Amino acid sequence: MASANSGSPDAGGLSLAHVDVQVFDLAFRLTTLKDRQQFADPGGYFESLGISPATWPLFGVTWSSGITLAELMTTEPIEGLRILEVGCGLGLASLVLKRRGADITASDIHPMAGEFLSRNARDNNIEPVRFLRLDWQRPPDDLPQYDLIIGSDLLYEREQPAMLAGFVPNHTNRMILTDPGRGQAARFSRAMEAAGFRAESIQRGKERIVRYERSIRSHTGASDTT
Repeated sequence: MASANSGSPDAGGLSLAHVDVQVFDLAFRLTTLKDRQQFADPGGYFESLGISPATWPLFGVTWSSGITLAELMTTEPIEGLRILEVGCGLGLASLVLKRRGADITASDIHPMAGEFLSRNARDNNIEPVRFLRLDWQRPPDDLPQYDLIIGSDLLYEREQPAMLAGFVPNHTNRMILTDPGRGQAARFSRAMEAAGFRAESIQRGKERIVRYERSIRSHTGASDTT
C-alpha cells in the first residue's frame, strides 16, 4: 500500500514526491518522481542508452507489482543465496531484502535508479544496496551467476520477453516474477520453457506470481535417466 505527499523540484529540475509504502509490517518512506510526466534528457544521454522518452520516468514511481514482489521478499528464504533484482526501478524488493541481511544486487538500465536507491536506503536506515546499471542485451562479461533473479512488471513492451529470456537463463536457474498482465508474460514463459525452465504461477489479486526453475541437469544438458 502506498500514499504520496506532493513533491517539490529537485534532482536537476525534476519534481519529486515522498511516498509512504507499507510492506506488511515494514514501513518505508520513499523519494520518487512526482508523476510519470517527469523527463530530463537535454543531451540525449539516456536515449543513447536505449531509454526512450516514453519509458524514461517508469523507474521512478511505485507500481503494484513492485509492492507485491517486496511482500514476497519478506519471507523468501535468503540464507547463503546471491540474489539479483532486474529492472529494479525504485528497488523496494531489494530494500526489503537488504533489511533482512540478504546478499542482494539491484539492477536497472536507468542510471538514476541507482541514485534513488542509494537515497532511499539511507533515508530508511538500511545499509547501502549494490547497484548495477544493466542492459539485458549487453551484460558485463564478468556478471556472475546468481542463485535467484527477481523482477516485477518487466514485460510491458513487445521486445522485452525475448530480451529478458535471452538474459536470465545465462545467469540463474531460478527466477521469481510478478506480472500485472500486460499481455507479454505468456511469450516470456514459452521462451523460458524452451530454455529448460518449469513455471509455476498463482494469482494474487491483479498480480500473477510466477516462479521459474531449471534443474542443474537440464542446464548442463545431462540426461535425467540413470
